[in-house]
Amino acid sequence: MSAVSDAAASQVAPLGPPRRVKFAYSLGGAGDALFSTAVGFIFFYYTAVLGLSGTMVGAALFIGLCADAAVDPFIGSWSDNLQSRFGRRAPLMFAGAPLTALGLGLLFSPPEGLPPTMLFIWLAVTSVAVRAFISLFWVPYLALGAEMADDYVERSRIVAWRVVVGILTSVLITALAYSVFFAGEGGLQSPERYPAFGWSVAALVLTAMTLCCLGIYKFAATLPRVPSVDASMISRLPGEVSEILRNRSFRILFFSAVIFYAAVGANGTLNTHSQLFVWKLRPEMMQFVGYAYLAGILVGIPVTPRLTQRLEKRTVVLVGLGLVLVSWVILPLVWVSGLYRPEGAASAVLLAANSAMAGIGVGFAMIAYPSMMADAADEHEFLFRRRREGLYFAGLGFAAKAASGVGVLVAGLALDALRFPREAGRAVGVELPADVLTRLLLAWGPGSALVALVAMVLFAPYAVGRLRQQEISTEIRRRRAADLASDEPVPSPGPT
Repeated sequence: MSAVSDAAASQVAPLGPPRRVKFAYSLGGAGDALFSTAVGFIFFYYTAVLGLSGTMVGAALFIGLCADAAVDPFIGSWSDNLQSRFGRRAPLMFAGAPLTALGLGLLFSPPEGLPPTMLFIWLAVTSVAVRAFISLFWVPYLALGAEMADDYVERSRIVAWRVVVGILTSVLITALAYSVFFAGEGGLQSPERYPAFGWSVAALVLTAMTLCCLGIYKFAATLPRVPSVDASMISRLPGEVSEILRNRSFRILFFSAVIFYAAVGANGTLNTHSQLFVWKLRPEMMQFVGYAYLAGILVGIPVTPRLTQRLEKRTVVLVGLGLVLVSWVILPLVWVSGLYRPEGAASAVLLAANSAMAGIGVGFAMIAYPSMMADAADEHEFLFRRRREGLYFAGLGFAAKAASGVGVLVAGLALDALRFPREAGRAVGVELPADVLTRLLLAWGPGSALVALVAMVLFAPYAVGRLRQQEISTEIRRRRAADLASDEPVPSPGPT
């Protein structure tokens, strides 16, 4: 080791990117926020507005999410092993941006007059396509974020840049959705408004993702390369997946994420139904509940890096998830018990406070959890001497999408099971039976919380803390520096 200079060691792992690169990188988070906010309207659009059954919509979205989740490992392996002068990640991101925009616009634009079976097919096919396209951008994008720094706290800062810009973008698109595209009584129930909304958001997605790619590709090209692999992806992928599953830290993060995202999927899918039919919110009021949630996240984001300087990331995540669970339980149980059943503006205030608390918890988890996945990817290199960020974040994406697909399917089945009237979405001011509303709230809140509690129990044993990560990072730098020194040409001997 004495033969390896400190200068050589500094060349083999990035301590952190310049601020302009962080900002450009964060624009990818803006693209994802635009996409996710828009897609959040799809379940309500196809069930309450277009009249497709909850089961059919849930099944179509489940197919799309699961097909996408199955593609993620291939994209992750591809981006881990891609050899190009722009690095491993940027070429796939450049390809994913326009395809995502196209798929999103088509998702919101089914041909008029389709019978239910054809509408189901349209939704399933466009959902599969757009989810695969966003993965082509998002999986290498997240893996790139893990490569941009190797410091325990700096990784949280990079994630914070991405999330803050994403949250601000979510505020913008939420305001446009509820104040422009769906404004007024019955605005959410007007089918002619959705295609214009979808294509407008698609144009913004294309702009944000393209600017991200243009801003990061030069920096991405300077990151450490990996040895080329001769085996085809089909032949090597099973071994690579088996390899990452041998890491206990990855297994804990992956399986806890699967369970938690299933709960989030069920809760989020029923959100619009509960706000419209139980709490009697107009679209203009809904946006302020959304703003409170986003404000809570913005409060949690800057606090998280400071907390991770004093606490382990695992502790920060557990606190965050606990806040989310409380927000899912208290207010629905108060309504179901009959103690207090506010409507309209009064319920908007309570829902906003409740959402703000959940947002703070989500802010903690949104920063700390991806940072932990990057730490686990470092542990993988320490154990197996191979970088697998692409597969690690593909695994996280797989967990989120497959589990969210389950949540959407469960939510669709629940709507049919509680005999939610399909015509309710097109009848402005409709009053639903109290027993239907009670079951809707129990599924939306406490039911989701019970599932999320299982995820917290599975997550608790995670053990890559600050000291372990520092030991791993030091050893990885030493190995890389040694490899760099061994590749340098040996000077020829002087004259004797």
